[in-house]
Amino acid sequence: MSRVRAKDTKPEIAVRCLVHGLGYRYRLHRQDLPGKPDLVFASRRAAIFVHGCFWHRHPDPACKLTRMPKSRVEFWGPKLSRNRQHDIEVEELLKEAGWRVLTLWECQLRDRASLVRKVREFLG
Repeated sequence: MSRVRAKDTKPEIAVRCLVHGLGYRYRLHRQDLPGKPDLVFASRRAAIFVHGCFWHRHPDPACKLTRMPKSRVEFWGPKLSRNRQHDIEVEELLKEAGWRVLTLWECQLRDRASLVRKVREFLG
């Protein structure tokens, strides 16, 4: 568990490169915002989270990366459920504070055209 990164993951860096390439500028992991969003666009009051499907329990039933481990289910079940619940609470707090929130999932990064469209619609 100590080797699992919280910041600068491959999916997060891929999204950063894409967003920067589209011409948007952002700040990383603002400490003063709930959940420390991965990308923060202060002038647009917008935040993007890049979630790993496994760790954050992607709710899409078609996502194959969300599988539950077969061993130590008594540990993983509650832990992953807490992660998901925390993400929901953070998103609600940001929305109540007037921020717009976009969550990008690890499995969505494979379709670049769709990802570009989502980011442009969200930030544009």
